[in-house]
Amino acid sequence: MKELLGVNFCGFPCENPFLLSSSCVSANYDMCARAFEMGWAGVVFKTIGRFEVEEPSPRFAMLRSTPNSLLGLKNLEQHWEAHPIEEDFEAIARLKRRYPEKLVVSSIIGVTPDEWTDMARLSEQAGADMLELNFSCPHTSNKAQAGAAVGEDPDLVKAYCAAARRGTRLPMLAKMTANATHMEIPALAALEGGADGIAAINTINCIIGVDLDTLVGAPDIQGLSAPGGYSGVGVRPIAMRFIQELASHPGLRGVPLSATGGAETWRDCAEFLTMGAATVQVTTAVMHYGYRIIENLLSGLSCYLEEKGTTAEALIGAGLPYMVEPDDLTRGVNVYPVFRPDVCVGCGRCYLSCRDGGHQALAWDSRKRLPSVIPGKCAACHLCTEVCPVGAIAVCQKP
Repeated sequence: MKELLGVNFCGFPCENPFLLSSSCVSANYDMCARAFEMGWAGVVFKTIGRFEVEEPSPRFAMLRSTPNSLLGLKNLEQHWEAHPIEEDFEAIARLKRRYPEKLVVSSIIGVTPDEWTDMARLSEQAGADMLELNFSCPHTSNKAQAGAAVGEDPDLVKAYCAAARRGTRLPMLAKMTANATHMEIPALAALEGGADGIAAINTINCIIGVDLDTLVGAPDIQGLSAPGGYSGVGVRPIAMRFIQELASHPGLRGVPLSATGGAETWRDCAEFLTMGAATVQVTTAVMHYGYRIIENLLSGLSCYLEEKGTTAEALIGAGLPYMVEPDDLTRGVNVYPVFRPDVCVGCGRCYLSCRDGGHQALAWDSRKRLPSVIPGKCAACHLCTEVCPVGAIAVCQKP
């Protein structure tokens, strides 16, 4: 399986592309050791800093489509650990002694250049394989000096990368914030400051819901709430777009990328690889289902790679040539929907969507409960194909 799934990331040979991201799923030695035993290739240890942490309670809220379906998670948890930093660095040292073949990344945060230098030095002394610099937490307790406030300022990103570089020779990842519209700008600044790779994205500031009886946002913390970080499958399309933009930028081509943001299945992870990521970090899916999802990630991706006759390493960036600017897309060649009555269940969703949200190009036979295209009206947008719940619509280049 290593031959199929192995990837080289910043010079470190990972047995597979799957890492735990810096969060509550990688918060201590026992958790990380258990994840390693189950097959995860690496962990980004929960961020280490000299902040005093006092968490609100409760600090999580979920967005669901059904009682058991997680669309997204809001968290108000600080992204660094509450216990002494000596305990965290000792955990990293123990992990490397017991699991030398696993990737252990030390995530660090600081509010002054000296703190960044010190955290980097201590990480290397503990035996970490590389660093991840947290420029992306959207709700740090001191917004003017840390987290996403830094990630939005290229000058600070460069300065803090340079400060961390003074404390270590290890490979460094700069973790970018999705709150920056053009992520390539702080990413380039990070490289100028001495970073070797980029991690993206962190959670996105959100308000996930409001209790319409109390009018308090979720989670309700003694009658108050606040915007927090949004994660889960809902952010994956945004994270993929950022990874693709970073991988495609002339100044960033070939720079190692680690993707984090909404990956839940092996398909999600494979798609991140095609857009240029070499590793994929996971948090929210683990919070929902546990470390055991690694079994499906490993078996699913290995079966896909074997079927395609390729490897995870070869998949990295393989989809980039097919991503172009909107102006470069082929225009004037339409493919039209073809309805398959042997599959259609007569639900009428295609008809309603086209009538009320499309081009009013479908007729409905109420006796047969079947749709049909009205000649000359179809604009070949394929809204009908997307809303069909049973795959009863094919495509054809003739109307």
